[in-house]
Amino acid sequence: MTKKYSEEVEIARKYYNSSDADNFYYRIWGGEDLHLGIYDSEDEDIYKASRRTIDRMASYAEKIDENTKVIDLGGGFGGVARHLAKKYGCKVVVLNLSETENQRGRKMNQEQGLDHLIDIIDGSFDDIPYDDNTFDIVWSEDAILHSDNRVKVINEAARVLKPNGDLIFTDPMQTDNCDESVLEPVYDRIKLSSLGSPAFYRETCKAAGLTEQTFEEMAGNLSNHYAKVLSDTEANEDKLDGYVSTEYIENMKKGLRHWVKGGKEGNLTWGIFHFKNE
Repeated sequence: MTKKYSEEVEIARKYYNSSDADNFYYRIWGGEDLHLGIYDSEDEDIYKASRRTIDRMASYAEKIDENTKVIDLGGGFGGVARHLAKKYGCKVVVLNLSETENQRGRKMNQEQGLDHLIDIIDGSFDDIPYDDNTFDIVWSEDAILHSDNRVKVINEAARVLKPNGDLIFTDPMQTDNCDESVLEPVYDRIKLSSLGSPAFYRETCKAAGLTEQTFEEMAGNLSNHYAKVLSDTEANEDKLDGYVSTEYIENMKKGLRHWVKGGKEGNLTWGIFHFKNE
């Protein structure tokens, strides 16, 4: 039985379940991950940059070992979970909306011998199906933007986090003083009316009882990442033929240009937030 979601969440679910989106992200976005990378150079490989983001985020955790329980909210194909499980031996739950992505993720877990450490759960992060104080680390990369109720997502994250646990996440955001009217093309692309902002996440996490440890703002990586995805898409269009529709590719290129423009004009930002449940 298919779960019932809000209209905005259902839009995201249908999008990521589509064959076009599944094949595009798998073949262009690095194969394992759907999040932004931290780049040493503008033309660096997306996969390598994406791995660097995971390692940078993990460096903020107080401890990650075989006794650590992590939940990745909106974990896509489960690439983060596999990276963490391989490196630290920790147990990871991936809570992700797209059944199509989850099927691919479970297959990769089995192929890489990691299904004993990783559980992939179909569901939305505004209703986490776990008890209070369950996880040592709540993790999310570039997923919360898709929620129509980001306050509830943060409250849910705080609820399932153990005392002294770490909330570590990234999200493409609008800058605090951004004129929202200039981001209408971006909002239209993701079918939402707004994005979060650094001030929003600071205020919301504080209200949820979480204490800010740091915000490592790396806005340049946002425009760099989307520019890299755009160039890889243009260079590999022939390889996508038969897997991804022409209409989808054209719309994706148009959307990527809006993200690049928003980043370069200082209206969009990105970085790593770290909060503790003290």
